[in-house]
Amino acid sequence: MSPRENPFGQVLVALVTPFTADGEVDWPGVEQHIDDCITAGADGIVVTGTTGETSTLTDPEKLRLVEVGKSVAAGRAKIITGGGSNETAHAIHLYKQSEKAGADGVMIVTPYYNKPTQAGVLTHFRMIADATDLPVILYDIPGRTGIPITYETIVRASHHPNILAVKDAKGDFAEVSRVLNNTDLMYFSGDDTNVLPHLSIGATGLIGVTANITSTPYRTIVDAVNRGDLATATAEHKRVEPLVRAIMTHVPGTVAAKYVLHGLGRIGSPRVRLPLVGPEDTEAYAIETSLEAVRDIPGADFSNFRPDRNAAAGGALPKVPGTTR
Repeated sequence: MSPRENPFGQVLVALVTPFTADGEVDWPGVEQHIDDCITAGADGIVVTGTTGETSTLTDPEKLRLVEVGKSVAAGRAKIITGGGSNETAHAIHLYKQSEKAGADGVMIVTPYYNKPTQAGVLTHFRMIADATDLPVILYDIPGRTGIPITYETIVRASHHPNILAVKDAKGDFAEVSRVLNNTDLMYFSGDDTNVLPHLSIGATGLIGVTANITSTPYRTIVDAVNRGDLATATAEHKRVEPLVRAIMTHVPGTVAAKYVLHGLGRIGSPRVRLPLVGPEDTEAYAIETSLEAVRDIPGADFSNFRPDRNAAAGGALPKVPGTTR
């Protein structure tokens, strides 16, 4: 299949949404964090995705995140919105509004909770792709949605002119290879532990949680793969492995990333919104222990890591327009 032009970038950050201590979006913190990620090597930012706590963001917050992202990026990186819905009509509305707000692309997650058939999944994707001129990434993450996007559905979706890519958090490498052989879709690794394996079989890039801490190692890995330097890519993959373990194995990646970013002084609060909560003491200890193995990671100086377990405890409710909270 002939390669398509990539409108998304290669090193994409699944951005956390910084909150204040009382659970409101920290807009100056959002601006600073996006700038930090781009400066460290990201050429794409995915706002309002799973890691951005999309399920507890209001629609106005989601749209403003696109606007703020576009303003901060100022052409240095693409802004992709992941804040869809498991209701097709609502998702269409959000993506249309995101396009007006300046998004460069949309990421559509498999409808969650409804557990539709593959015919329903395909219809959901096609109707959203019909409703926007933006390029589309399909997000295949059965661990969160309850159902996969099957090979047959991916192939059928690939015929839509706006559907250009898949974010893969399913980890079926045989299927990835089969899709790459039989479509011209791009693939993005959606599992931080599998970035190099995905790239090694032809993936275009990654959408990573750990890249919130530092995008630089992933820039190194992607650039090395692009020039055929597997030795450099492998060495960097090994170097970043303890950081990936710290972020991705003890608590949800959002929780760990915010805990670490706050400990590094990069965001003002580690707060997450309920039902997510900060790490309990045993979990925080596991994160900190994993970080002890991190050495010389570009863009992250852990000699200055000062975790605050008290600040991370608990959760906060977002303010909902038209209510008392």
